Amino acid sequence: MTNEANARDLSRRGLITVAGVGAAALPLLAQAQTTPSPAPVGPPTTITNPPRDFSPRGAPTTYFRDPDVLTVDPSFNAVTQPNASIVRLWSGALWAEGPAWNAQGRYLLWSDIPNNRQLRWLEDDGRVSVFRLPSNNSNGNSFDFQGRQLSCEHLTRRVVRYELDGSVSVLADSYQGKRLNSPNDVVAHPDGSYWFTDPPYGGQLYEGTPDTAGGPSNAQGRLNPRLGQPPGMGNFRRELPTNCYRIDPSGRVDLVITEEQVPDPNGLCFSPDHKRLYVASTGKGPGDTGPGGKGDIWVFDVGEDNKPANGRRFSDCVVDGIKCGPDGLRCDVNGNLWASSNAGRNVGYSGVTVWNSDGMLIGRIRLPEVCGNVCFGGPKRNRLFMAASQSLYALFVGTQGAAPG
Repeated sequence: MTNEANARDLSRRGLITVAGVGAAALPLLAQAQTTPSPAPVGPPTTITNPPRDFSPRGAPTTYFRDPDVLTVDPSFNAVTQPNASIVRLWSGALWAEGPAWNAQGRYLLWSDIPNNRQLRWLEDDGRVSVFRLPSNNSNGNSFDFQGRQLSCEHLTRRVVRYELDGSVSVLADSYQGKRLNSPNDVVAHPDGSYWFTDPPYGGQLYEGTPDTAGGPSNAQGRLNPRLGQPPGMGNFRRELPTNCYRIDPSGRVDLVITEEQVPDPNGLCFSPDHKRLYVASTGKGPGDTGPGGKGDIWVFDVGEDNKPANGRRFSDCVVDGIKCGPDGLRCDVNGNLWASSNAGRNVGYSGVTVWNSDGMLIGRIRLPEVCGNVCFGGPKRNRLFMAASQSLYALFVGTQGAAPG
């Protein structure tokens, strides 16, 4: 008898058996026949199978604490909100970065770098619209103590301030006569100064424009940096190491942290009392000739002379043996540091890592996408916004951000 005949015979026998037992058994048979076979093994999600729907349409988590908000040390429970869940507010960017909260307008602003635009999320109805186009491939944004927007522009390789009357001021585009690389992130200080990082990541096609022919990010001259750019753009060439700078209220630009101290500096923020400056050191960028950053966070003491000193590694950002590369940084009023995490293909480790002021990991927030930057916002500044790859996420927390924007 063939295998096919065997199968038909077994099916007939099964039906005869069911008929002998009675009609009551038919539902059980139907259930057995419709039970799906185990799903093939795939990449793990941030929680369980089936994958979680983070959107507003997703089912409630049904947990008292969001299962993707992980307490590593009990102290983390004091700065989280137990019955709040992570929500994906919007998706559709190419690379989301630089979230900043406008307290007066009650809106969140962030950058979509490759799309050369800034987006705005309105708190009242959750609507997202284009806020600024073009944005000169802006990356990091923040608001100063007077409510003025600060932006780091990759394309123009400068830091700008949008004034309250709608005009734009160039705060810095060079140091000692040499053009900046591609300012990445900027923070305000109560004394009226602005501090920013200047890695080389904007010197590439996707997030800005490469160097002119022969420049570090276009050494062979095969790329045409002027394609798709307005007149006058695409003529820059990298001239400076990757440094951190301070813009004095007088307009003077001072070098405060060198590439030797923190290579490829990226996100930065002050502690609540502004006596500490945290700086993320990310990976090797386009045109780097040295080893580049190692994906860790550094901290400096800031004295009355506004000069960072006593630089030391705050954290290597290794969690469970996984490198959780830092990018954007923000402090809460308790002095904890909230750092975005890029763990690459290590699913479940991208999102946010939270460290106390001693450099001890106290908690994690898991996202299904690589997180580029974070900020605190909302009317009470108790909502954490996370710009992660193509999407914008938010989570209410049990603390407040330490600085505006």
